[in-house]
Amino acid sequence: MTSVPTHKPRPMIDLLVSIVIPAFVLMKLSGENDLGASGGLIVALSFPLGWGLFELIKYRKFNFIALLGLANVLLTGGIGLLELDTKWLAIKEAAIPAVIGIAVLVSTFTSSPLVKALLFNPTVMDVEKINQRLQMRNSMEAFESRLMKATYLVAGSFAFSATMNFVLAKWIVTSPAGTPEFNEQLGQLTLYSYPMIALPSTIMMMAIFYYLWRTIHDLTGLKLEEVLASSSSK
Repeated sequence: MTSVPTHKPRPMIDLLVSIVIPAFVLMKLSGENDLGASGGLIVALSFPLGWGLFELIKYRKFNFIALLGLANVLLTGGIGLLELDTKWLAIKEAAIPAVIGIAVLVSTFTSSPLVKALLFNPTVMDVEKINQRLQMRNSMEAFESRLMKATYLVAGSFAFSATMNFVLAKWIVTSPAGTPEFNEQLGQLTLYSYPMIALPSTIMMMAIFYYLWRTIHDLTGLKLEEVLASSSSK
């Protein structure tokens, strides 16, 4: 049986393939003397689509976020190639983070809220040690309450992303789909969305995870190296 290679994060390559190159193609190579409006859109979208499929096929791991990313690319291509009203682009831009945010909220009604499933599991943390210390200090209820608060904060960060995506798309993309101007504005949207949406959202998520770490430290008294799963296996 062939072993599946371990996935290693490559943020710079992800940024280059998914944002920089497509934006360049849309803004500089979509003119009638170059690739044309449809050709430029297809070439630009082929980079993140191809990269996403490569990652999924090579590492053979279902990834909900990656699947949403592929859906995002396909919907953008469909709106441009079918020359739909640009309002659908704004709706699409807001829909992806909105779906994730709703999924996070729905998870609070299950036995394992999303934040707990992602962070508080044996592959990331020494769950047994943390639970023992929480029970010893009678802090389990307080811990669960703060986990729920963190889950709501995560949902809030996606609500921010959905709102900003909609506003930015309505502000920047005003030309009819299927035109070189539409492609150029789509490239601008791709570039601007990173510093104006992705970066603030990342900072929010880092703050939430810091809040979770402080919660564990305050309620258990354990240091970071004492709660990580890798340290307990040494």
